[in-house]
Amino acid sequence: MTKADIINNIAEKTGLPKKDIAIAVEAFMGEIRDCIAKDKEPVFLRGFGTFTIKHRAKKTARNISRNVTMIIDAHDIPSFKPAKSFVEKMQ
Repeated sequence: MTKADIINNIAEKTGLPKKDIAIAVEAFMGEIRDCIAKDKEPVFLRGFGTFTIKHRAKKTARNISRNVTMIIDAHDIPSFKPAKSFVEKMQ
């Protein structure tokens, strides 16, 4: 499912214009992105899941095609953990 599919489904269910829904969806995703990337705060959506930042430590890796060892610096990556109720619905 794409973002366009989500917008179309919400428009069908609510009867609201797609343009307004697209603005709301973009604002929602932007708010999550800003909270995690800039503020480094987790976002908790009850019944859905938690968006957080995970820290990856510095490590050594190998590029086997070139037979070279390289260092990957420490970095942060976004992470999502689904809520327990969400996981139970999947089973």
